[in-house]
Amino acid sequence: MCAVLPDGETVPASGLLPEGVRAGADGRPFGLYVHVPFCATRCGYCDFNTYTAAELAGGITRGTFSAQAIAELRLARQVLGADTGPVQTVFVGGGTPTLLPPEELARILRAVDESFALAPGAEVTTEANPDSVDPRGLSLLREAGFTRLSVGMQSAVPSVLATLDRTHTPGRAAQAVAEARAAGFEQVSLDLIYGTPGETAADWDATLDEALAAAPDHVSAYGLIVEPGTRLAAQVRRGELPAPDEDTMAARYARTDERLTAAGLGWYEVCNWASAAGTACRHNLGYWDGGDWWGVGPGAHSHVDGVRWWNVLHPSAHAARLQSGRSPAAGRERLTDDERRFEAIMLTSRLRTGTDAALLSAAAAREAQRLVADGLLDPDALAAGRVVLTLEGRQKADLVVRELTD
Repeated sequence: MCAVLPDGETVPASGLLPEGVRAGADGRPFGLYVHVPFCATRCGYCDFNTYTAAELAGGITRGTFSAQAIAELRLARQVLGADTGPVQTVFVGGGTPTLLPPEELARILRAVDESFALAPGAEVTTEANPDSVDPRGLSLLREAGFTRLSVGMQSAVPSVLATLDRTHTPGRAAQAVAEARAAGFEQVSLDLIYGTPGETAADWDATLDEALAAAPDHVSAYGLIVEPGTRLAAQVRRGELPAPDEDTMAARYARTDERLTAAGLGWYEVCNWASAAGTACRHNLGYWDGGDWWGVGPGAHSHVDGVRWWNVLHPSAHAARLQSGRSPAAGRERLTDDERRFEAIMLTSRLRTGTDAALLSAAAAREAQRLVADGLLDPDALAAGRVVLTLEGRQKADLVVRELTD
């Protein structure tokens, strides 16, 4: 969760939603996101809302977080009402959720089930760093009901890991995948980052080699973004590291798609590949398809029926709000019909299934024809009423979305 919050209208202390707003209406999926804001160290490229132990004060610790999260889950139950649920997906992210003891993560998941009920076959994911899990902890998480593990591998090359300030050793991510399999996890995903300053084409191939050798069900691969205010941004500004090069990033993406496709992992979102339809991340698909979710934790964002809100950033402020019986929400906004249409185009155009062409304005529909001529949109899909990116279109996805939504 980004550590900068937007402006918005004031949220009532009770957290009450506007009249008529209801989660899960019209068949929209309902999920829960839990933001665990703790990290052992701060990676130089990361601008998420995370804190090391040295940055926290006021009694906020990993040991108190589960009670804090459970308090917000109870508030969510009150706000959303008794007819909301069951929960189709749970995603525990961060930060590094697995810095919490597995018993505490299990306690949070039990509270989700008690508050809303988990749907049969619910997808329950936790993120993990390779060096924040072990066989015992993974077994406990699986027994507690976690079904999916997302491992932050990022790279297999020591120099790249060092530039990214990652603390695990090469090979540890693949070992974590094997341990998760042994513990009975139904799905395991690897997160990768390409375009790190100093990374060569051979380095990236070595990362893909190691990732594919681990045989994950799912891979997420992201181009490195130099976020303002991060240590990496300062290093680039001072000339200590080069900024990522656009041509190099495009080449890395094309190579990623080539290698993953050959290994049987098909793209379903610009940055995500899965071994089958059933191994795509259902929680993230809920975001992209306009579903409803409640975000628990400091800085977490939520969305229900066109109303979006976000929590206060600091863990101590989040805890204080809940302890006083107040919503931790810092602000909210209610999307207009035009804003909802804009977001539907922006998000679904990144999916392999694409966007319904009927959502486009007349000007955007004409622009789509030009984008077909430029090789950025699939002509057959557009003829069938869908807006679907080509490989080159995926490489320029942000540009394409701007053209379709301006």
